[in-house]
Amino acid sequence: MNKKICIIIPIYNEVNNIVVMLSAIKIVMQPLPYDYNIIFVDDGSSDDSLLFLKKIAAENKLLNYISFSKNFGHQNALKAGLDLSDADAVISMDGDMQHPPSLLPQLIALWETGNDVVYTIRKKEKEMPFIKRTTSNLFYNILNKLSSIEIENGTADFRLLDRKVVNVIREIKEYDLFWRGMVKWLGFKQTSIEYVPAERANGVSKYNFKKMMELALKGITSFSTKPLTIAIYLGFASAFISLAYIPYALLSILYGHPVSGWASVIVTIAFFGGIQLIILGIIGMYLGKLFMQSKQRPHYIINETNIK
Repeated sequence: MNKKICIIIPIYNEVNNIVVMLSAIKIVMQPLPYDYNIIFVDDGSSDDSLLFLKKIAAENKLLNYISFSKNFGHQNALKAGLDLSDADAVISMDGDMQHPPSLLPQLIALWETGNDVVYTIRKKEKEMPFIKRTTSNLFYNILNKLSSIEIENGTADFRLLDRKVVNVIREIKEYDLFWRGMVKWLGFKQTSIEYVPAERANGVSKYNFKKMMELALKGITSFSTKPLTIAIYLGFASAFISLAYIPYALLSILYGHPVSGWASVIVTIAFFGGIQLIILGIIGMYLGKLFMQSKQRPHYIINETNIK
C-alpha cells in the first residue's frame, strides 16, 4: 500500500486561485508513488470560495474542504487541517501559489530520508520592497533575541510534518498559536530547504502590517518571558534615575541655585509615565493571554466539511 500525503491549504477569499493550485499540485503529485488528498480550509471567506470548493469536490474525490463559521485566522486554519488529516505526512502551504508546488517532491524526498520535519526558508529577494524586507529582518531578530527558540530569517508556513509530529500537535491546547515557533520548539529531526517565492496568482496579500505586528507579538509572548524581565530592568533604571535627581536638588538648594522649573518636571513625569505604561502594557499582554486561555474556547468552529 502506498504512503499517503495530505496537503493542507488555508484560504481566505482565494476563489480565483483554487483551480490554479489544484492543477499545479496534480501535475507534481500524480507521477509520484503516493496516495494524496488536498484539504482546503476556508477561513470564513466572504467570496464564493466555499460554493466553488463544494462544486469541485463533488467531481474530485481527492479534494476535501473545511469551512469555518467565521474568520479564525491562518494559524487556526492550519490546526484544523492537521486535526482532520489522516495521512502519513502532512504538507501545509498557502493558497496563492507563492509557495511553489514544484517543491513538493523535494519535501517528500527529505522526509523519506528520515526527517520528521522539513520546513522551508524564503530566499531574500532584491525585488522585495525595502520596508517589507526591513520589517521581516527586524521581526526575526527581535523574536530570536527575546524567545527561547531560534527561527531562521524567512522561515515560512510551507512545511512537511510526519504523522508522529502531527499527533503531538493535536494534543496542544495553547490558545495563541504560532506554528513557526511551535514546530521548532517540538524538536524531532528537522531539516530545511530554501525557496524563491513565486508571483501571487490572483488577488492581494491578506497579511498587512497590523497582522504582521500581531503575529510578532504572539510569537514573542508565546515563547518567552523576557519582556517581563526587561520591564523589571526598566523599573529599576527609572527608579535609579529618580533617586539620582535628589542629590542634584539638594545641592542646588544648598548653593542657592533654583531648582529647574515646571518644564523639567513635566518632561520627567512624561518620561517615567511612558515607562510605566510600557511596563503595564507588557504585563497586560501576558495577563490577557492567561485570561483567554482560561476560557478554553475552541481554536475554530467548523460550519461545513466533506471529511468523514
